[in-house]
Amino acid sequence: MDPVIVVGAGPVGLALSLCLATQGVPVVVLDEGVGKDDPRPARTAVLRPDTAALMARLGCSTLRDEGAWWVGWRQLRRKQQMRQLPLGDADEVGGASGAGGAGAGPGGAGSGGAGDGDRAEAVFPSPLHLPQHALTRGLRDAVARHDLVRLVTDSRLDSLEQDARGVTVHTRGPGATWWRGSHVVGCDGARSTVRKLLGVRFPGRTAVERHAVAALRVELPWPGEAVLHRQPPWRGGGQEVAARPLAGGVWRLDWLLPARGELVTPEALLTRVRDTLAGWCGETPPYDLLDTGVYTLHHRLARRWRVGRAFLAGDAAHLLGALGTQGLDEGLRDADNLGWKLAHAWHHGASETLLDSYQAERRTAVAARLRAADQSLTILRSGGGLRTYLGSSRGHDALLADGHLGHGPLGAPPAYPHSPLAPPYTEAHTTVDTRTGAPVDDVLVTAPDGMTVRLRDRLGRGSMLVVLVAPGTGVWDRRHWLTAGVMPRLAEAVAALPTPAELLVTESYPGASAHSVLLVRPDGHLVAAFGGVRPDELYAAADAARGGAPEPSPAKDHSDRADRTANIN
Repeated sequence: MDPVIVVGAGPVGLALSLCLATQGVPVVVLDEGVGKDDPRPARTAVLRPDTAALMARLGCSTLRDEGAWWVGWRQLRRKQQMRQLPLGDADEVGGASGAGGAGAGPGGAGSGGAGDGDRAEAVFPSPLHLPQHALTRGLRDAVARHDLVRLVTDSRLDSLEQDARGVTVHTRGPGATWWRGSHVVGCDGARSTVRKLLGVRFPGRTAVERHAVAALRVELPWPGEAVLHRQPPWRGGGQEVAARPLAGGVWRLDWLLPARGELVTPEALLTRVRDTLAGWCGETPPYDLLDTGVYTLHHRLARRWRVGRAFLAGDAAHLLGALGTQGLDEGLRDADNLGWKLAHAWHHGASETLLDSYQAERRTAVAARLRAADQSLTILRSGGGLRTYLGSSRGHDALLADGHLGHGPLGAPPAYPHSPLAPPYTEAHTTVDTRTGAPVDDVLVTAPDGMTVRLRDRLGRGSMLVVLVAPGTGVWDRRHWLTAGVMPRLAEAVAALPTPAELLVTESYPGASAHSVLLVRPDGHLVAAFGGVRPDELYAAADAARGGAPEPSPAKDHSDRADRTANIN
């Protein structure tokens, strides 16, 4: 069978190719560049715990050495500290799902604004911050280790055709040629050639926010903490400035600029750097300026994310980024969502429902994120009406923290409760603390081979996960519990499912009673939870999650064009 063609070798295209290759699908990645990125320390990526876990699972080796996990979040307004949140490891504060559970933190109560100094704040999972070129390099290294991924540089797409059996694309460049694939995915950025060739509109808002940025090595008063300072008291401080730590004592500073202001000259940017450092440190400390830039944020959403066998992902499908929201995060979630569905189609065939669900789930989630950002912008940037809208003056700071830290409508990992893949509700369903369609908690699980791992480590392998909640199994030899109680009946039910599935056991799951059974998608979203072993209901839920029976394969195309292109590459 022909490979999947991925157009674009940025983080989203590379991540998607790795998602597919990990599930046994061959991939051709067409990169119009030369195969390496120039280092730009001021261009960074902030990964939430779920997307950082995805990158680690795909083998991105630069996360540990070149990424920085923030130890805290601090918000200032003028000369007053308004909020301080301790941040911790995702495994310690509710897992990588980001579904909302945050436990009490070790040591150190957070301090709020006036009257809040004695109230302890919860510990939230820390984002991971690293230069984007380091992330891309780590993904490229992982791609190089995969025999199923072929990365082709100096290849710019200029035509795309589809038929009932696959897609044919042509690239120009030093090795101009035709390529044949089962599907094609445009991960080729905001000016996507794939999107233009498909005739998909890309409406939205232009110049939502403008920022000046600088990366510098310096010592600031808050080691390891990310800081957002609104209305700083020094002259020329502007409306907002943020400082976010990177590895190696490097910081990225962002200044919010007027949407349509004057061009920021290098001299003006240096003045901002010196004034901001002096405002925070009392005087300008020694610093090493590494990189600067000015960027403009747009909010756009493609009308369609699927046209036949062609799909859009990442910046080709959406642009966002105001108020700390992360477009790259959403692009990586696109890759995770689409990867298992294309892998299922490649190996087993797929229904139109399964392939359509990518747009239904991801476009809906990103559209909700954009709406939340646009509504919040009206409140946060207008300067009025906040107390009436939120009932608290501190709601302003909470909204900003949500966007930057990945919580609430501005940042939390999405749920798909109304997905076309959602199973019909039956009385056999039971409730757990994770709602249907949301990311599951990253609990410890035991596989039938006796290995105990985190649940997220079993994701992305092309199989559904069936998790039995069985308190006390940890003290039994697996030779006993595999043949005891409900396990034999459940193992038989899992083997009979219409899609590949892996059976796992956990001691406990938040909100689940003993002998609850959870069905989890390959991308970690909960399909359903059942009170006990229910083979018929489990089968029906798994069938719904795969989109029903696959469509019949089309008859072989004997046209001259198909014969000409089928075996070119």
